[in-house]
Amino acid sequence: MSSSPGPIPSSWVSTGHLPTPEVVQSLVREAHAQFGSVDQGRVAHGIPALATASPQSFGISVAATNGATFNAGDWAVPFSIQSLSKPFLFALVCEAIGEQLARDTLGVNSTGLPFNSVLAVERTEEGLSNPMVNAGAIAATSLVPGEDAEAKWRFIVDGLSRFAGRRLEVDAAVYQSEQATNAGNENIASLLSAHQQLWCEPRTAIDLYTRQCALLVTAQDLALMACTLANGGRQPLSGETVIAPLICRRVLAVMVTAGLYETSGDWLYQIGLPGKSGVSGGMITVAPGKGALATWSPPLDEAGNSVRGQLTAHFLSERLGLNLFDSRPSGEAIGQAP
Repeated sequence: MSSSPGPIPSSWVSTGHLPTPEVVQSLVREAHAQFGSVDQGRVAHGIPALATASPQSFGISVAATNGATFNAGDWAVPFSIQSLSKPFLFALVCEAIGEQLARDTLGVNSTGLPFNSVLAVERTEEGLSNPMVNAGAIAATSLVPGEDAEAKWRFIVDGLSRFAGRRLEVDAAVYQSEQATNAGNENIASLLSAHQQLWCEPRTAIDLYTRQCALLVTAQDLALMACTLANGGRQPLSGETVIAPLICRRVLAVMVTAGLYETSGDWLYQIGLPGKSGVSGGMITVAPGKGALATWSPPLDEAGNSVRGQLTAHFLSERLGLNLFDSRPSGEAIGQAP
């Protein structure tokens, strides 16, 4: 496919804005009250340190592109970022090596398979998958610039911290627990290496990937990180341009197709927005030009996605008028979303 056309005039790029602060805060509280009692799902058990999370924990945070935040519940409780690091790491790699090279090197098509599947690597001659699943994320991590492992780690943690607008730290207990249960990712790295799809030593790639997944964030951190993607790459509080607007478009496109793994189609059908989930119970949803939603609730469905997080995203997407596919006939008055 040919390269991208020139930039769109900035005056044309807008999807509107969030409702008034009072309405947003009221709906955030309503969502927390409505879904807090849901008892479906199961806390992740594959990583021992995550299995101790309380199934009652539930936090919601919405961030607007003007920097305003709206919170309810356990929005300030730290937890490990896990797979929610993937879109931000992909963005940093795209910025470092170029979005076209990143696409050609990593792949961007949905696998339709679970996040930790190796079949997607095996079924293509190039070993490509996409950066939202473990294989693609490990490959993306190996592309991080730096002369050695520590230089690469500084690039990762500095970049993710810039998205959050504050310095992020590793949860040592989660990091150690993941290292002790990393056989699946080690197998993926070996397979990637056999396909010549790793650009550093497999052990280094796995360690860097494991460390980034153990970074501590809150729901509000994640809302601001996701809002940076909604805001053309500019962090809404610090005002720093973390990545270019074109990179945001590319990252959000991959989130749409693969952010919720094999259930990404169902998510898009219901929510109509780019999203991403993590095994610690975090979820992000991005409304380009408006803002972002982040939730934290550890009980997961069978695909590894937060049950309360999905319910909240559906509720707020509808009530806040965020669905990218929503439209009304020309000339019809726009009323409040049902």
